[in-house]
Amino acid sequence: MAEKFDIKEKIDEIVDKIKADPKMLEQFKSEPVKVIEKLVGIDLPDEKLQPLVNGIKAKLAAADIGGALGALKKLF
Repeated sequence: MAEKFDIKEKIDEIVDKIKADPKMLEQFKSEPVKVIEKLVGIDLPDEKLQPLVNGIKAKLAAADIGGALGALKKLF
């Protein structure tokens, strides 16, 4: 029986792991597919992992924007 793969749940899980490890975050910026393969434990072709990479990049960018806005609010 095939295991159901929830992409949103997997993205959230990977984002949490990447944000918790600054070294992994730097590696993700240069080699996102390699980091995802390591975290997921599955070696897939790059084009199969690209939607996951895009989702993670978007979520990380949103977190960065949120942090920057929070810091900006403290100035006023």
